[in-house]
Amino acid sequence: MASGAPRVFISHLSGVAVFDPNGDQVGRVRDLVVILRVGGRPPRVLGLVVEVVSRRRIFLPMSRVTGVESGQVITTGVVNMRRFEQRASETLVLGELLDRRVRLVESGEEVTVLDVAMAQLPARRDWEIDKVFVRKGKGGALRRRAEALTVEWSAVTGFSLEEHGQGAENLLAAFEQLRPADLANALHHLSAKRRSEVAAALDDDRLADVLEELPGDDQVEILGELKEERAADVLEAMDPDDAADLLSELPEEDKERLLTLMQPGDAADVRRLLSYEERTAGGLMTTEPIVLQPDATVADALARVRNPDLSPSLAAQVYVCRPPDETPTGRFLGTLHFQRLLRDPPFTLVSSIVDSDLLPLPPDTPLTAVTSYLATYNMVSAPVVDESGSLLGAVTVDDVLDHLLPDDWRERELHDAPGAEFEPEGDDDER
Repeated sequence: MASGAPRVFISHLSGVAVFDPNGDQVGRVRDLVVILRVGGRPPRVLGLVVEVVSRRRIFLPMSRVTGVESGQVITTGVVNMRRFEQRASETLVLGELLDRRVRLVESGEEVTVLDVAMAQLPARRDWEIDKVFVRKGKGGALRRRAEALTVEWSAVTGFSLEEHGQGAENLLAAFEQLRPADLANALHHLSAKRRSEVAAALDDDRLADVLEELPGDDQVEILGELKEERAADVLEAMDPDDAADLLSELPEEDKERLLTLMQPGDAADVRRLLSYEERTAGGLMTTEPIVLQPDATVADALARVRNPDLSPSLAAQVYVCRPPDETPTGRFLGTLHFQRLLRDPPFTLVSSIVDSDLLPLPPDTPLTAVTSYLATYNMVSAPVVDESGSLLGAVTVDDVLDHLLPDDWRERELHDAPGAEFEPEGDDDER
């Protein structure tokens, strides 16, 4: 953990107000949700349990938390109001970790957990539980002269999953450091029963990333095993173009039911993509490129490009448009590659250096023409603009490759990938 990383003791968050970017209160923190790991590795914080005005408790992912400071939590403003339901692989910090009896690794002495602290990982949005505040000796919270101390998470035992066994939680812990494509490979080679268990235990964002790397049959199978509200949450966390591709594989009534359960804004993006032919610029594009208004500066653009949640192809280029700056935007003015942004002073207006010479793609542009466009101009993404001049989205080279490769390329890749021989113990009844 780098020095100076933000750290918050969890007891200090209990009851803290949660605000959206406009300063309006969303609710109050009632607990934190973490996932324990094998051995002494710190748990990862998945999100907050927030009680909203109606006294309903909802789940707020840490990916939607932009600040934890000065007795308040700030969100991105995007909140899912579905009621929080704890999953088998999840642990509540205030409800399940505090007051637990654990042991110090060095001495074997039994201690009581009074509090734990979470810290934000450098250059990432992820948070981990890294410190434990414990009291030595036995007795209740009012025991006098009991020594209290703060230790590293790895300095105590009694929290983490056991190393033996092959339950879904253990597999999840073993897979945690894998890239989404590698985790997709591991899931692909599990039995259907075990694959369903692990998928159910993954958090929504992680499962969304993995689904995007799986063959269509696996995607449909896993989505079908989830409760419909959970399936809608996962579809919301996927890139809109990938969600549209997956939904297009489902029967019409199932597709419509899931779209109805999704947040209206997310569903609208996906419906728009489903309205285009699959192998066209409109069917290939993502509806969430980086869009800037003309009065934005180079500094503003670079800040957006630095977003670690963006793929390299989306982060390579920004699009300058008149308001509104969500697709479909106002009039499209042009593009800026990040290399050009690096060559100009931070205070430069993007409107003064935007490249308006390169014509954008109409949404009905066929795949072969999209491919030629990217190759001709040495680009990794291209703007898609409608007849009125509004930016609809951007086609990225990775989406083009997905459709140029044979239909079963993911199956071949997963079959030939390292670790394809993986077979967990204790699963003989599924062979």
